[in-house]
Amino acid sequence: MKAFVVDKYNKKGILRLAEMPEPELLDNDVLVEVNAAGVNLLDSKIKTGEFKLILPYSRPFILGHDVAGTVVRVGSKVRKFKPGDDVYARPRDGRIGTFAEFIAIDEADVALKPKNLSMEEAASIPLVGLTAWQALIERAGLKKGQKVFIQAGSGGVGTFAIQLAKHLGATVATTVSAASADLVRSLGVDVVVDYRKEDFEKVLSGYDVVLNSQDAKTLEKSLSVLKPGGKLISISGPPDPEFAREKGLNLILRLVLRLLSRAIRTKAKRRGVKFSFLFMRGQGDQLSKITSLIESGAIRPVVDLVFPFEATNEALAYVETGRAKGKVVVKVR
Repeated sequence: MKAFVVDKYNKKGILRLAEMPEPELLDNDVLVEVNAAGVNLLDSKIKTGEFKLILPYSRPFILGHDVAGTVVRVGSKVRKFKPGDDVYARPRDGRIGTFAEFIAIDEADVALKPKNLSMEEAASIPLVGLTAWQALIERAGLKKGQKVFIQAGSGGVGTFAIQLAKHLGATVATTVSAASADLVRSLGVDVVVDYRKEDFEKVLSGYDVVLNSQDAKTLEKSLSVLKPGGKLISISGPPDPEFAREKGLNLILRLVLRLLSRAIRTKAKRRGVKFSFLFMRGQGDQLSKITSLIESGAIRPVVDLVFPFEATNEALAYVETGRAKGKVVVKVR
């Protein structure tokens, strides 16, 4: 099968289009013929080796974290799916590889595709949808009437998280450029901060939750937006000791991550708020709940561009510019 692979970690390198063996099907796996694959900044970070210490892959490996496609074969212990089912998923860490014609995925990570979405639209959802769900529902416990600040509202995670927060009944603020203000307002945003003209930390205050996706400087500024007891959840780092424990990292890595996050954890504690790092995981049951929200019309996909499979490197380069509004998708079949 054709697939785009990482041969070596390189900030300027590109993925190689290669002939790879069809994936091995384990007892709990479904073999999915890939129709479309979402492209994420995480793909770039994996490609450059930013996460190689905590997510080691044997090279060459196939990249890609979002998929929509059709089940063509199932393992002997699979009970939820059958050949012919249209599905979508964010495969678990260690078993990624959606930039390919086929992928084998543990059925626990898979959900039926929303009936009202195309394959390209469905492929845009899993990673950002699960990130928003795990941040706002699992980690923050966001409730009706609370206030949440979601940074970079026009991005992939932002466009989904805004809609989920509004569905939960929260007041939502976000940062975007003036060119994206109408987009985020159409998704339900209550307070729009033009980051080119305003400092969000001078405009916003008394928030219950901040979802940080930016750099260390922005992360620190976010503390002042929160009220005492608030929660600062970062999907861009630094990883914290709880993440190290969840991943079962060795003692040296646990100590390194503790040191990396000590400054922000200390500052958060002084302000009476809680900091936590979220590295989302594949989760089929949560994705099924997201399917229900999409089919009910509560959440809609926001897709910027769809690239042909052969242009996967160009799609990844576009995501790396940071200019995408919503998600970028590769059409494989």
